[in-house]
Amino acid sequence: MDEHKPVLLMETVELLNVKKDGIYVDGTIGSGGHAMEILKRLENGKLIGIDRDRNAMEIACKNLNNYMDKLVLIKDNFKNIKNIIGELGIDRIDGVVLDLGFSSIQVDDPARGFSYQSEGPLDMRMDEEEILTAKDIVNKWSEKDIAKIISEYGEEKWSSRIAKFIVEAREKQEISTTTQLAEIIKSAIPARARRSGPHPAKRTFQALRIAVNSELNMLHEAILDFVDILKPGGRICIISFHSLEDRIVKQTFKKLENPCICKPDVPVCVCGQKQKLKLITKKPILPDLVEIEKNPRARSARLRVGERVET
Repeated sequence: MDEHKPVLLMETVELLNVKKDGIYVDGTIGSGGHAMEILKRLENGKLIGIDRDRNAMEIACKNLNNYMDKLVLIKDNFKNIKNIIGELGIDRIDGVVLDLGFSSIQVDDPARGFSYQSEGPLDMRMDEEEILTAKDIVNKWSEKDIAKIISEYGEEKWSSRIAKFIVEAREKQEISTTTQLAEIIKSAIPARARRSGPHPAKRTFQALRIAVNSELNMLHEAILDFVDILKPGGRICIISFHSLEDRIVKQTFKKLENPCICKPDVPVCVCGQKQKLKLITKKPILPDLVEIEKNPRARSARLRVGERVET
């Protein structure tokens, strides 16, 4: 198995409640960690593995080679799930896993441009066939727009100052590498603010990655689509890694569990909105200290699980 460690592995697969003859989707198959545990539990069932990263797909294919009779691998974005299963002639599925984190395969390859700690081109595309890169954003977008994404997607309080420093730097020289950008960000944040907390570039790099890959824009609609195609009793398991993702998952699950839009003073619901989801996890499941010690990247993971109900 590839060295990438799947997060909350057993917790996720146990809560998925895998049936031997079920049809499951791993919408972010990565190197195949969660997929392998699902496949081990299948007999006549099928797993559809999706990823938009071609390199990840190749690694998953190699790691899961012994299970190819039960596995369908598709290079696509999980937001297109209804088209994907339609082309496979499938109407409903028994469960889905979405691991929203980016894998060590990506971050540990300097050529992908995800890491502020390694010299590499400013890329950050999960799907290398897409056009927009982090380099385009930092060199072409307006100061206002750069500040906005750093603030919204990175939750960075120094967003305006960082955007100002980026624009000033690019006027002298194109910003083309990860370390070049990391130094600009570091210089923009006052020394006193750099003494504690994460690396000064962490939040800005997160914001750029989210913007490049439209990670948040598609999440809400994708959850609705997955719940639509779940069979009653089917489960959706989503692992998120920062508060913005987790908030979308939490709020979307909550709305699917209680969709009523009637005014509080109306004694009986008349809006006709029906519950589609039952929350299996009232609070997110977090990795334990043993997992965090073995895999520090797991420390921010949050797992939420919902079950499709009859409508």
